[in-house]
Amino acid sequence: MNYVLELGKNAKAVQASLADASTALKNDALCAIANALRQRKNEIIEANRIDLEAGRKNGMSESLLDRLALSENRIDDIASSVLEIVALPDPVGVIKNGSTRPNGLNIEKVAVPMGTIAVIYEARPNVTIDAAALCLKSGNAVILRGGKEAINSNKASAKIMRDAIKSVGLDENCIQLVEDTSRETANALMKLNGYVDVLIPRGGAGLINSVVQNATVPVIETGVGNCHIYVDKTADIDMAVSIIFNAKTSRPSVCNAAESLVIHNDIAEIALPSIKAKLDEKNVTLYGDEFARSIIDILPASKDDWGTEYLDYKMSVKTVNDVDEAIMHINKYSTGHSEAIITNDYNSAQKFTKLINSSSVYVNASTRFTDGGQFGFGAEIGISTQKLHARGPIGLPELTTTKFVIRGNGQIR
Repeated sequence: MNYVLELGKNAKAVQASLADASTALKNDALCAIANALRQRKNEIIEANRIDLEAGRKNGMSESLLDRLALSENRIDDIASSVLEIVALPDPVGVIKNGSTRPNGLNIEKVAVPMGTIAVIYEARPNVTIDAAALCLKSGNAVILRGGKEAINSNKASAKIMRDAIKSVGLDENCIQLVEDTSRETANALMKLNGYVDVLIPRGGAGLINSVVQNATVPVIETGVGNCHIYVDKTADIDMAVSIIFNAKTSRPSVCNAAESLVIHNDIAEIALPSIKAKLDEKNVTLYGDEFARSIIDILPASKDDWGTEYLDYKMSVKTVNDVDEAIMHINKYSTGHSEAIITNDYNSAQKFTKLINSSSVYVNASTRFTDGGQFGFGAEIGISTQKLHARGPIGLPELTTTKFVIRGNGQIR
């Protein structure tokens, strides 16, 4: 599409000036964004109200409406996360390693911007700001393509950010939003070779699979979150109840929420009634295997339940004989996002962290911490579940690539 191609050309035109921008200028731009978000929050809230009304009319679930909603407090939190990025070290120009060869050549591996990063995402308007801020600090132009559910919120946020960076001397096309949310624009962005250096999808399984299968530009695959919590036979039951309740119910619509409970048979009869009683406070529907159902009154689980990311007040329950069976079950059905073990056994914890094949593995803590802000990265652009280039929360360093800089004094080969 000519429209998307023009966005690509605009981004390419600003790459050099943004890559050459000083840390001070980039930080000034981020501060301007944070201040503008707070000063003009009413514009975003009004635009968000229109999106929420449309979502309700279209039958959007409460959990998805929660992902879409922007309040004054949430906008303040987003602005604060932008300021956290200001405080982080600039990843551009960092020397990863270096050496001097016997012939006197000095070779350095240096972090540099990717160039232009495209982000395709769904109904989470905070991603518009988080992604733009991270790309700006890492010296990358960004093309944002959000879902139609949040288009008004995204347009308001993008306009405010573009005005803010222009006010400090950066080209407004360092941040661009695809305002046409048709499938054609998404497909065109996926194939914008020569203009998009890397594409990052953030959303549900349908979106991510579509991008992975159809994109011709390089992709960093972010993950669906079928996150597990395994309660080992030595677990502190009160701790397990607290962690499971937090991981499932604090915000069930996000990718680091727990979807699957795995529990050792030896502790199941004691722990499951307490776990269910706590989850009942939020009316969580549980789907379990036969042994779990013999202990508590829950619905039968199908094979599909083991691999489902509910994004809702629902959870599967699988009972196992030992930590090895737990690991086998989790690795079979996990999406590679985040898993946790609740245990007082050092050997079980060590085996779990060593053999679980996910980007983030917890011992005695909630999976809800898998987040760039919680990890000290400021915001994040997504959680990568692949193994090449980036894995886990994608922060500033993951948005750079490297080049070799070689200095000599006349050497020839």
